[in-house]
Amino acid sequence: MKIAIVRERADGETRVAATPETVQKLIGLGNTVSIETGAGALARFPDAEYQKAGATVTATAAEAISGAEIVLTVRRPTVEILAGAAKGALVIGAMDPYGNEREIDALAKTGATLVAMEFMPRITRAQVMDILSSQANLAGYQGVLDAAVAFDRAMPMMMTAAGTVRPAKVFVMGAGVAGLQAIATAKRLGAVVSATDVRAAAGEQVESLGAKFIMTDALKDASGSGGYARELTDAEKAAQAELTASHIAKQDIVITTALIPGRPAPKLVSKAMVESMLPGSVIVDLAAERGGNVELTKPGEVITTPNGVTIIGYKNVPARLATSASQLFARNLVAFLETMFDKKTKAFAVNWDDELVKATVLTKDGAIVHPNIKLQA
Repeated sequence: MKIAIVRERADGETRVAATPETVQKLIGLGNTVSIETGAGALARFPDAEYQKAGATVTATAAEAISGAEIVLTVRRPTVEILAGAAKGALVIGAMDPYGNEREIDALAKTGATLVAMEFMPRITRAQVMDILSSQANLAGYQGVLDAAVAFDRAMPMMMTAAGTVRPAKVFVMGAGVAGLQAIATAKRLGAVVSATDVRAAAGEQVESLGAKFIMTDALKDASGSGGYARELTDAEKAAQAELTASHIAKQDIVITTALIPGRPAPKLVSKAMVESMLPGSVIVDLAAERGGNVELTKPGEVITTPNGVTIIGYKNVPARLATSASQLFARNLVAFLETMFDKKTKAFAVNWDDELVKATVLTKDGAIVHPNIKLQA
């Protein structure tokens, strides 16, 4: 089997879908690997390291893709990039299908079999393949570092002969993977941390990290499927907003992480809440790429409000940690691919009835096959 990796073309994308480490594993499964020159450069993986691992480095994407039966990618590729791949080639990566159904349909018509790794079910055997968790972990960490730099004051309590500097107060909204890592990182930096989530089960995890869990009595639990939160009722939204408003005004740093799969990010922080914060306060909106949790967020920008609050709305935060993010992403992909190879004979065969395959395959035989993806008329 020929496996191809090309340089990512999306603006701001620094990650790569294979590292020298994972190339060795892919070759060990009996494959050949072709990678476009410079594909790993922004993630600090030079061509020479790929060659040392056994890959063929090509001068162009077309050369790498030509005849490939498997294509590994970070972002959804274009029809033009996939030209020349084998008919029915497996294209595995983050496909971002919601709102991009026409692009998915165009790729389906090329005959490619698209596999959306972000649809990987949250079950025990799939944990090692979960790109959302691996990348969110890094985003939570980086979000706190970005906040600490913009805050321009000390995070921990400082006791000196000249007096004591109080610790920063950090409020994390959403206690999923990104939120929990943000809590842990802020605690390591010495901040006083509090957090909220609409899922009652998150409270124990928050407190285990040494943070204070805040949840309104009016909201008993809003756990949904797959470990995500369900959408709140209007009454629940009002109660949560009231709690948030009273707490945010006392915080130095707010980090928002709330996402609902397939929908725009829920708005959690209003303009009035931002205006209640003190000058020099910082908000990091880790949901900026999906529209943001903060009413005033400008995706892709860092802004300062008239009352002196900095709102950081970086998109694709994991790409700010390109090396680490690529290492984890590439391992996720290899772990999934390994389920398709016989360990003894190294024969390749996709079990289309496997629950992991059924959950992630978007297109097959020229059509969209995933039940959640509908092409709008």
